[in-house]
This record gives sequence, structure tokens and C-alpha cells, in this order.
Amino acid sequence: MTGDVLQHLPSLEPGHVWLAGAGPGDPGLLTLLSLRGLQQADVIVHDALVDDACLSFANPAAVLEYAGKRGGKPSARQRDISLRLVELAKSGKRVLRLKGGDPFVFGRGGEEALMLIEHHVPFRIIPGITAGIGGLAYAGIPATHRDINHAVTFLTGHDASGKVPDRLDWAAIAKGSPVIVMYMAMKHLSHIRQQLLLAGRSAAEPLAFICDAATPRQRVVETTLGDAETALARSGLEPPAIIVLGEVVRLRPSLDWLGALGGRTLLPDPFGAQPQGASA
Repeated sequence: MTGDVLQHLPSLEPGHVWLAGAGPGDPGLLTLLSLRGLQQADVIVHDALVDDACLSFANPAAVLEYAGKRGGKPSARQRDISLRLVELAKSGKRVLRLKGGDPFVFGRGGEEALMLIEHHVPFRIIPGITAGIGGLAYAGIPATHRDINHAVTFLTGHDASGKVPDRLDWAAIAKGSPVIVMYMAMKHLSHIRQQLLLAGRSAAEPLAFICDAATPRQRVVETTLGDAETALARSGLEPPAIIVLGEVVRLRPSLDWLGALGGRTLLPDPFGAQPQGASA
């Protein structure tokens, strides 16, 4: 049945590049188009956050090229990666550029696509489940919950230079977004925490670290904004990780479905929400 479905999907043609998202880790979260690309590619240029389980679906004849970029570690330059995609496509290869999460959510997919356009290389964008959505879901923390928030902000903890983005309006974010999901923010946690506290967020507000989201190695640490640095140091967690701040974190004891599969007893709704239609 799966083979029949894939047969009706677009094909990765020679000289073309697919910029695809692999999701946050679990190979079950690959899209069918990403799976199609894995099976048809001559070369798969993948980043550090693509789980090995996802790469296991690759065409056995495909060449796997690692192009990982990790903060604070030796990495290929982005321009070199983009030009490598051009080089491979120009040589007639079917190229899959596979990224963790979604290529257009802090994934540099736009930069690579613009380079392909400059060199007249045809390409397709294949969205993936970004870690800020999928990682939270695997931790039992919803990005939105109608009894808690009607807005969520996604931000990155460092810019291209490795520093905290100087164009972020911390006061506006702190006041306007009940839930803040932070990518690549562990290195600058102290600065970010200080900015949010200065902007009026409560030290008692719940916060969670989700490390290696949606993989068998996933770890979740629940704490508060005030205690975040101490909890992180005590936990020994290392990137990659997603940080989420907001009252939705309080739902984890009720919605930790992975924990429930391992025997955890889930608790009732901590906010005491009544069924739809019930009187107050």
C-alpha cells in the first residue's frame, strides 16, 4: 500500500534539489515526500539533527554527505553547503538536502534556496514537523491550549554570529506572548532569562527543557524561569534542546502520553476545565 502511494508522488529528477524536513527525530514523523526523496536520491546532504533512524530509509546506493552545523562546534560554512548543493545538481545528481525539523523554521532553507535560484537549479521545498511543535507534543506539552493561550512565539537563541539576536524586542515578546518556544537557546539561557524577568515575566512561571525530542533519548526537565539555570546545570542536559516557557508546561503531568506508555499515571486537568457546553 505504501509503495502504491509513493508511486503517485512527484519524482526527484536528475539535476534537481529537494530541500526537505525530516521532523524532530522519530522516523514516523517523516512526510511521504521526504521518504520519497530518501528512496530516490543519489546524494543525501544531511545535517546533524537528522536522526539515524530516518537515514535508514535511504536508497542503498545513495551517497550520504554530512553537513551538520552545531553551535560551538566545528561546522561547514553555510555558503559552502549551499554551493555544494549547486555543484551536485549541476553534475546531474538527484539531491536531497535533509534537515531536522522544517527547512524554513530556523533551518537555513531559505538561504540555500536563494543560492539554487541564483545558479538556476530547480528545487522543491518539503516542509517538516518543526521541533517547536513536534518536540513539545512528544513531551506532552501543547503549544496552544484554548484555556491558556491564543498566541505562541517561536524564537532562536542565537543569530548567525552565535550571539543573542539583537533585534529581538524582549519586552514586546514577554508582554505579548503567553507561550515562548526557544530554539538553540541553552548557550545564552542566562541572558535570555534575565531579559524576560526584566520585561515582567514571573520567576515562578513554569519552564521546560526538551532534549533530543522525539527520539529514544528524549529527556524533559520541568522547572521555572527563576530556577532555570540551576535546573539546567543540575540536569546535565546538552543541546539539541527546545525550551518552552508558559502555563502550558503545567499540562505535562496530564498529557505525557509517552510517559503513560511506560506506566506513568496521568493526572486530571490541572486547570479544571469543564467539558464544552457545561455551565460555569
